[in-house]
Amino acid sequence: MAILSSRALEGSGLVKREVVKAAVAGAVATVVLAVLIVVGSRRLAHFDAALVGYTFATLFSVFGITYRYAMWLQKPPTAMYWKRGWQVMFHPRHLGRNLAVLVVRLVTAFGLNRFIFRRGPDRGAAHWLIMWGCITAAAITFPLVFGWIHFESVPDDFHSYQIVLFGFPAFAFRVDSILGMFIFHGLVWSSLLVIPGVMLAMRRRMRDRDAAALQTFGEDFLPLILLFAVSITGLMLTVSYEWMDGYAYEFLSLTHAVTVIFTLLWLPFGKFFHIFQRPAQLGVSFYKDIGRRSEQQHCARCGEAFASKMHVEDLIAVERQLGYRYELPEDPAGHYQRVCPRCRRSMLALAQGQLWREARADEVQEAQEVTEIDGHLAPRATV
Repeated sequence: MAILSSRALEGSGLVKREVVKAAVAGAVATVVLAVLIVVGSRRLAHFDAALVGYTFATLFSVFGITYRYAMWLQKPPTAMYWKRGWQVMFHPRHLGRNLAVLVVRLVTAFGLNRFIFRRGPDRGAAHWLIMWGCITAAAITFPLVFGWIHFESVPDDFHSYQIVLFGFPAFAFRVDSILGMFIFHGLVWSSLLVIPGVMLAMRRRMRDRDAAALQTFGEDFLPLILLFAVSITGLMLTVSYEWMDGYAYEFLSLTHAVTVIFTLLWLPFGKFFHIFQRPAQLGVSFYKDIGRRSEQQHCARCGEAFASKMHVEDLIAVERQLGYRYELPEDPAGHYQRVCPRCRRSMLALAQGQLWREARADEVQEAQEVTEIDGHLAPRATV
């Protein structure tokens, strides 16, 4: 079977240009991660072959996430926000203020999840617990799986371990210390954050009528089920080797591996993808900040300011890219987007009134014509 190149596929119309760009971006990200795994583990010297399933699932997930993100960024509205967000963020005139605001928003919006707590304390607590549980678990799991971090015993001290980061000794700690307890049980603490968060979220899904009206199994319940399965099987592994002398450890480790791998494979396709989309909201917030302080667009009909001029012109450009044109060549406004929402409603009402008057006039004229015809025909009918 002949193998078609990406250029040939583009030329024949079988593959869109956006798909090719996204596939290339995904392939590059996957290759870069693979190289980092080889280099960071010192040519796989510290790579645990038993974790190869996690590694390949992660590589697949990276390709899928990058592919979908690249496709998302190529959409005209997203591309415009992305471009403008970086421009206003690093504009020399606003850079100092933007950096200070960025730190505040990273702490309040992402660290504390203030935007979620505004929707309700239970919802905010669930999101905060799940988010930080997943972050700490990822920060521990992926470096260990990739061989970037491993532990070595300290010579002449069998009660201490040394952390080796990318092949370089970092620091040592005693096994029976508080630090050692937190390090060796890091995934346990992560699970103890995720499980209550999942329970709170599941409770809301089952009791909130608004959520019940819109939720679906794949988008709302499946992520929670996967997180709970990963967390509870991980806790069961700890219980097995610490309190049950390794009873059913092999079965539990296999079950845990299946749940983790399935979660990684599903990551690019489900609701978890918003984890990677959400940071782009920072650029949108700076875009709005600069828009409020920059030149405003005044309505061509009433003269009132209703939006930033930058936003209106960007909206016009995006609409043209999508094939929508709302030019008003015979109107002083020049374009429908340069009219404020209040005047648009007024224009709609006036247009509907004009159509009603024209339809009414046509009905009256038709009635007059019928009357005249009847008047001419009536005498002939009597004769």
